[in-house]
Amino acid sequence: MAAMKPKHPPLRQISNCFIKPEHLSPETKQLPYHLGPSELAFLSFHYIQKGLLFHKPPDQGDHFMVPLLHRLKNSLSTALFHFYPLSGRLATTTNNGVYVDCVDSPGAKFIHAALDITVSDILSPLHVPSSLIQSLFDLNKAVNYDGRTLPLLSIQVTELLDGVFIASSFNHSLGDGTSFWNFFNMWSEIFQAHGDGDEVISISRPPILERWFPDGYGPTINLPPFVHLNEFEAPELRRRFFHFSAESIANLKAKANAECKTKEISSFQSLSALVWKAITRARCIKQDQITSCRMAVNYRGRLKPALPENYLGNMITSVKADAKAGDLVERGLGWGAQKLHEAVTNITNEKIRESLEKWVQCPCTHQLSSVSNPYNVLMSSSPRFNMYGNKFGMGKAMGVRSGYANTMEGKVTAYPGNEGEGGSVDLEICLQPQTMANLESDLEFMNAISSPPHFPSLS
Repeated sequence: MAAMKPKHPPLRQISNCFIKPEHLSPETKQLPYHLGPSELAFLSFHYIQKGLLFHKPPDQGDHFMVPLLHRLKNSLSTALFHFYPLSGRLATTTNNGVYVDCVDSPGAKFIHAALDITVSDILSPLHVPSSLIQSLFDLNKAVNYDGRTLPLLSIQVTELLDGVFIASSFNHSLGDGTSFWNFFNMWSEIFQAHGDGDEVISISRPPILERWFPDGYGPTINLPPFVHLNEFEAPELRRRFFHFSAESIANLKAKANAECKTKEISSFQSLSALVWKAITRARCIKQDQITSCRMAVNYRGRLKPALPENYLGNMITSVKADAKAGDLVERGLGWGAQKLHEAVTNITNEKIRESLEKWVQCPCTHQLSSVSNPYNVLMSSSPRFNMYGNKFGMGKAMGVRSGYANTMEGKVTAYPGNEGEGGSVDLEICLQPQTMANLESDLEFMNAISSPPHFPSLS
């Protein structure tokens, strides 16, 4: 029996090394960097995996990669001077407290790889194998607690036939999407400003490294003796990108607010309500079945006193709106949007602190299996993150892609639209194959999307 041909060429790893900040003082490296409640609770989740796809500049010769890799490594070393915990490893105390050790660590990992495909193969409107996208990332399926032996940050730079993909696998216990993209933005800023030398330069948004804990707790929080690591395995899913223009988003927001006779419902809440409603309809579940939509909320600005947006950490909480499937599907867009709006506005300083205190009194780690069920929709990431401002000397990225990390049925990942700052949004939706086919036939949903230059479907 003939062997099956691979769906895509194999990845070739050319080299790998570890990068550390060159100018970090011994005093700084020995500062204790303890994890807070929200960060410890994520020890069983996967790393954050996001990457940017670039075209090679047309005026560059065959030796383009050599100076690019040199500048990427130098600027990464400087970035780690500012974000020094990312060069460390997780360590535990005798009582099972978890902290970052930046002394006994080889640093962040840097991989140079090659793959004989083109930019258009990744951006193809046809099916793109999930295994192809996953090969562009390091640390697939690693969970954050593995950071005891694995790097907390791993960069994989993959050379394509006509492009470059820069992927980052970033320990989710050290940072959320806000911290991830602040690091990526500052790395790009350093590259653009001074990528060739070793000088430590100032950056526009330095991370706040001083640790925050709820009143009366910290800096060490002891976990139970055994951390239950996540063994969740996502089923075979279809992944497809859908593009919503700024005009379409504005229309959804106006419609939701008009139906609810308010002006308080946000654009993203309106879009999330449409997605929740359409996926629920596509699942063909019973009318009395309870369905939910979860959204991640950054609570830095909701604390009193507030934490700066540059605070390096995982400062997110999950909000959830529930509804009977029949009610959600049969009622207007504003009905679901109002539920999401109420769930978000209910996240107050008092509620956040109460939740964190309960967790500290009975610590545990979140499990992916607990948020994955056939009736959930999970809205992740944010179109507000600055993803397309990272150029690394190659101009604007052609697209943003996510790795395997934290994939589940019903997960929706939000990205800013590629065409500019106009408020458009790209959504990557993961569903069972038949549910995806039903969604692609949903008139209300499909009438709201726009046709970008590219939005591929992955399987």
